[in-house]
Amino acid sequence: MLRFKVVDEAFNRKALAVEIPAERPESYFGKYVFDRKKMVEYLPTEAYEALTNAIDKKQSLPREVADAVADGMKRWAIDNGARHYTHWFHPLTDGTAEKHDAFVVLDGQGGVMEEFSGKLLVQQEPDASSFPNGGIRNTFEARGYSAWDISSPAFIMGHTLCIPTIFISYTGESLDYKTPLLRAINAVDKAATRVARYFSPEVKQVVSYLGWEQEYFLVDEALYSARPDLMLTGRTLMGHESAKNQQLEDHYFGAIPSRVEAFMLDLEIECHKLGIPAKTRHNEVAPNQFELAPIFEETNLANDHNLLLMGLMSEVARRHNFRVLLHEKPFSGINGSGKHNNWSLGTDTGRMLFAPGKTADDNLQFLTFIANVMAAVHKHDALLKASIMSATNAHRLGGNEAPPAIISIFMGSRLSRVLDNIESLAESDLENLASKEGMKVGLTQIPEILLDNTDRNRTSPFAFTGNRFEFRAVGSSANCASAMIALNAAVAAQLQEFASRVDERVSSGETLKGAILTEIKQLIREHRCIVFDGNGYSDQWKAEAARRGLDCETCAPKIFDAYLKPESIEMFALTGVFSKVELQARNEVKWEMYTKKIQIEARVLGDLAINHVIPVATRYQSVLLDNLCKIKSLFPADKCRKISAEDMAAIERISEHIAIIRAEVTAMINARKAANRISDEREKALAYHDTVLPAMQIIRDKIDELELDVDDEMWPLPKYRELLFIR
Repeated sequence: MLRFKVVDEAFNRKALAVEIPAERPESYFGKYVFDRKKMVEYLPTEAYEALTNAIDKKQSLPREVADAVADGMKRWAIDNGARHYTHWFHPLTDGTAEKHDAFVVLDGQGGVMEEFSGKLLVQQEPDASSFPNGGIRNTFEARGYSAWDISSPAFIMGHTLCIPTIFISYTGESLDYKTPLLRAINAVDKAATRVARYFSPEVKQVVSYLGWEQEYFLVDEALYSARPDLMLTGRTLMGHESAKNQQLEDHYFGAIPSRVEAFMLDLEIECHKLGIPAKTRHNEVAPNQFELAPIFEETNLANDHNLLLMGLMSEVARRHNFRVLLHEKPFSGINGSGKHNNWSLGTDTGRMLFAPGKTADDNLQFLTFIANVMAAVHKHDALLKASIMSATNAHRLGGNEAPPAIISIFMGSRLSRVLDNIESLAESDLENLASKEGMKVGLTQIPEILLDNTDRNRTSPFAFTGNRFEFRAVGSSANCASAMIALNAAVAAQLQEFASRVDERVSSGETLKGAILTEIKQLIREHRCIVFDGNGYSDQWKAEAARRGLDCETCAPKIFDAYLKPESIEMFALTGVFSKVELQARNEVKWEMYTKKIQIEARVLGDLAINHVIPVATRYQSVLLDNLCKIKSLFPADKCRKISAEDMAAIERISEHIAIIRAEVTAMINARKAANRISDEREKALAYHDTVLPAMQIIRDKIDELELDVDDEMWPLPKYRELLFIR
């Protein structure tokens, strides 16, 4: 019998009754965004020109202009129903933060009036000691500042004007993700522009682009509320796999369930009103797993939009009696969720730097940037892995469903052939890298299919896909900025080094093209080992990767060490992205957050095991014992012997499982107490990894076995077969 059935026909009709705007998306797209169209309407001409000029040229806004901008922004917000404003920032929690203030001020006559000054727009002071800071701020040193990021437009959420800001300490260190992300974007802009001008002197700017693909699970809200582990940790800490899960491969790209489509439509409309260019939606591989992807945007804005989306998803889902699960591995035995980061670079002249061209010069530029990305990823493979690692993503990486915990680059057969033959490559060989081959499928009604320059390799964590790189290892709950900071900074440092070496060769008498080609060949010779086009899941690759000298560490607390390697500290200092103090503080936060997440899971698992599972298992065991006694009292020994043997085997299995669970819960608690006495955050995280996690796995295994033995009607929690199939 399926319990916890919460969906009835009346609710189905209600869920499907989403109000669809009569107008098309273009008429309400960006309705709640203070974009340039709104600026023209609400700002004086001088203020509009000053603000847009500052945005376009990446300059600070003059203070004298801030009052006019604040007044116009306030009037627009009030006209659209806003009553409060907030500085919206990204602390080191992977989420967002906001403190709401009303527009009202005293008018001096016993009443109030609505005002918003340039001072309040530009800067505010949150408590810096109350957010993760890695020791930069203490409880008695609480001052920190949020400052307006003019490059990301303000928006209205509910009845609040949200102003995107950075968040820094009183002593100047960044306490957020946006500050170093903007630094990394500026660094790669400067370095890539310098290299791009070798080919097009008119280039003034290189833009970093990001297109994320957000995977997520949906579960019924009532079922979610009946699972304390889902509520408190975002994943199921126990649960035997369903007889049917994803093995038929029938969910991926399948017909979207009506309730889910209603949710998706509602979410899409809300996204468009907030300027998030949501475009693609589909079923993912696992049951109840789905994906939303937008049109590519500039990296800073794209990251803001992803964080905004994650909050928006939860709000919209509850309107449809769903809960969104963004944990990387909410269910054991089926695919987890990632957030593929499609990253590219493009010039202000419209040239995408990772796209092959039609001329030799275009393709020399293409190979220049490809070779430098290859070098950057090879030099900093451990750092890139650290940038996407977390206690939650550790459950996903390395399984046969997600990129392995070894960073490599997939280039595709065609480009790999070029790299393999780089020594004999001449300028005359650089034609036609962009041409596509045709494939006929033998059906007259089907036109010729044009093949891309690369296939796809879903086992690769960092894959070249034709005009961009897809960083597939990013976790679904992560802030994209973490990966984008490391990647853009590493590439910026590499491009700076490349440009200096080319300039040195040219100053020694070499031609520019000759110098560039020589340096490309050298980079490919030195860093070709990071390229792997095969099956990243195979044991052979793990052995081969170790032989090549790639980072193969799988322990999350040790992976974080990559941030504090001398080459990482030097690279971040060179690009101006992080100081050594900031890196040390962030690692303290990473170790601390890892520990706390495992600690919470262990506490929840212990509570469920002792106070939910064992009492039910014991009660069912009593039922079996009572039944066994009645059988023995009613039937002769020879007739009930077989039945008694089966019942005794079940009783003994339950007793054994209960005994092991009790012992392992005690061991887990003792391991946790011992770990909590460790003061060093890294050593504490390692203790949780080495002693607490193994006990948790044993407890889970035994509970999952009990689930198969105990009467279904008595089992205290919704099972996978109920959680994973939306009805």
